[in-house]
Amino acid sequence: MNKKKYHERTRAQESSNAIERMYITMRHLFNRGFYKPMGISGETLRESLLILRPEIYGSIADEKAELEGLLYVIDRLPQGIEECTFINLTSDEGYGNSHFKTIIPPKRRRNCYRIDDEQMNIEVTRGRSEIYDILTHLTFMFVESHKISKKVLIDENGATTRDWVKLENAVLSTKKLTQKEREIALTHTANILGRTFDELTNAHHQFTTNTKPERLLHVVYWLGKLAIEEVINNNKRTVTFSPVLRERLGHHIHGEIWADHIKETLHKNKLINRPIHIISANMHSVMNSIFAPNALKGMANKKDIFSVYEALSKSDSETIRNKVTKEALQNGMIYIKDTSGTNIDVQIFDTEKIDFSKSDFKVGKSFEDGEKPVIIVMDYAFGEQAYETMDELLKPFKVDKEKVFLNVESVSLMGKAGILEGGKGDIMIPSAHIFEGTADNYPFHNELSKSHLDNQGVAICEGTMITVLGTSLQNKEILKFFFNSTWNVIGLEMEGAHYQKAIQAAAKVRGSIRPDVKVRYAYYASDNPLETGGTLASGGLGTSGVKPTYLITRTILGQIFN
Repeated sequence: MNKKKYHERTRAQESSNAIERMYITMRHLFNRGFYKPMGISGETLRESLLILRPEIYGSIADEKAELEGLLYVIDRLPQGIEECTFINLTSDEGYGNSHFKTIIPPKRRRNCYRIDDEQMNIEVTRGRSEIYDILTHLTFMFVESHKISKKVLIDENGATTRDWVKLENAVLSTKKLTQKEREIALTHTANILGRTFDELTNAHHQFTTNTKPERLLHVVYWLGKLAIEEVINNNKRTVTFSPVLRERLGHHIHGEIWADHIKETLHKNKLINRPIHIISANMHSVMNSIFAPNALKGMANKKDIFSVYEALSKSDSETIRNKVTKEALQNGMIYIKDTSGTNIDVQIFDTEKIDFSKSDFKVGKSFEDGEKPVIIVMDYAFGEQAYETMDELLKPFKVDKEKVFLNVESVSLMGKAGILEGGKGDIMIPSAHIFEGTADNYPFHNELSKSHLDNQGVAICEGTMITVLGTSLQNKEILKFFFNSTWNVIGLEMEGAHYQKAIQAAAKVRGSIRPDVKVRYAYYASDNPLETGGTLASGGLGTSGVKPTYLITRTILGQIFN
């Protein structure tokens, strides 16, 4: 028993060391300016990822290909990246004003540009966390590509198997594939990837998009083709970091532009001196919570408001979503579409213009009689970007050379996170955030507690949250260590400690906001990385995420309005 326990602990320590090595290596490569992922310079990254074997990348260390992990990565990288030998990470350097078409990955908002047949540029405007995210995904993708080349290369002269020739014919065909031709191609691809025909058929369906019906075949072919080029002709894929990106990183350039735009909007609308509540959430839950009951009053009675939220979350509900947005814009909501590069849109709600008799919120007497607050809702930040944006937002604003300090009464976070104690859709209420790999901890008094959200049909747990360096770098051993340790960890996320660091600095060090600012943190579980098939790569929450999302949002708003 003790030996087994020691073994598990050692594996967790090994994993922790691998994560640390990866981050030190990525910083070194960034400072260097370029590297070859499958060359000597990329060796430490590859080895560390294979030691770590993160849950999200499934069978990365096996001979067979990892399909769910590949889909997860491909959805977060620009379309066509599998065809590119040169990948250039840049800052916002003006490509948006060029003839290059902007490519935005389906599951991660970032601007990318296909420069020519060989090169893809990816704009990095969210700081180091985004660079780590991209490099980790690229390392996984290239490791998978070399699995393909090992399966299809017969000799050192470049001769390939019959399976590869058949796949190549299918991918390079100018005709649309028939069902029969597709199934033949999938049969050969299944042999190459070491997967069953059934697995390939399911994966093909998941990869398919409106514009790319044969996306799976296309991705597998190009990954294999460039890996073969590396093996036979030593034509290594290269990742570069532009000089401007290396110069700008860490200087809060995008965060400052973003925060100044918000403050200018508050000043222009005479809201800058009002009490302010900041909420980090998505761009629909606060707006829908306040305005859906009146905008869609024919849809459901007040007792069944969650069915209205569920209807609004469905992909074919654009008409009713537009009704709620129109209602909000006519009753005190200002929408700020991001132009700073942070990719964080903002909504400002002037509660003086909201008729609460048309909502289903009870409003307290002190709220009615007092100065009406302003609610700023900011879309989710990404990792370290949370510090940059919150730090800049909480700084005073200059009006006619005079400093105006924001009257920030509360900062709330309605986030999503991985849960270690429960399942998808459960709610986590933290009492502290801890930075992964350190003992740096941020305890706080959370205005939200289990009693505020209990008895609503959703499981709730309270404890500590780990702020991880990247969700794609966690494996079961390291998560079990967190879960079983005396830190009382209930879940993992990427932004909490960064937000709290900025709030504490503004309230207790800089003195730019009131020292008794209230904080509210609650997360709903988007995945359980300790469960097989429960990681983010296994797919989204669907409508099961609706109730926890709105339960948290309504509780935050209920406290603000009372």
